[in-house]
Amino acid sequence: MQNRAMLIGNSDGMGLATTKRLLAAGWNITGVSRSESPVTDLAYDHRVADVSDGGYSELLDALVLEGPPDLCIYFVGIGELLNPLDMSGEERIIDVNLTGMVRTAAAVIPQMVKRGQGHFIGISSLADELISAEAPSYYASKAGFSSYLAGLALALKPKGVYVTNVRFGFVDTKMAKGDFKPFMMSVEKAVDHLELCISKKPARYKAPKAIVPFITLRKVMMKLGG
Repeated sequence: MQNRAMLIGNSDGMGLATTKRLLAAGWNITGVSRSESPVTDLAYDHRVADVSDGGYSELLDALVLEGPPDLCIYFVGIGELLNPLDMSGEERIIDVNLTGMVRTAAAVIPQMVKRGQGHFIGISSLADELISAEAPSYYASKAGFSSYLAGLALALKPKGVYVTNVRFGFVDTKMAKGDFKPFMMSVEKAVDHLELCISKKPARYKAPKAIVPFITLRKVMMKLGG
């Protein structure tokens, strides 16, 4: 029986690369993104939706009823620098990065619990332990993201459902802004790490593993690279 995966935010970057890698490994995949997908494969089904739209949760509920996923990965993430004169975008950043992930988990995890198996992965950031005056909404969303998944991991492991919080630094995608990007990781290398997480199912995973002094890390990530 083939494994089923649901990938959220997979029309480009890390999500797209993961889609292709899992399809090559024989997975059946449903993707949900704001944009159309370039993937054409009999084992792939794509739906266009925004995680902050009113009908997003209903779409996921319908997809889960068609076939509960064995694996769900939430890739979605946005960020902008703070403009104190126009803070209208702050709410959306937190809604997409954090609340959208919670909506996704609420749609797929109950069915995983009923089956006694499943794996939910969220793509967070090393920014989750930092405080930023330049991008407070982004950093706060990642702090909440990681905290929420850590709690879910503790609650669900006894029920046979695994939750993994993946904390990346700089990955070579459109989110990697700024001129200075130390320890830059290719998309393919990031997917290598994700494959390891899918196999080992850790509650928390960090890449790169190199230890960077706190003040240095804060300076290099303040442009929303991680």
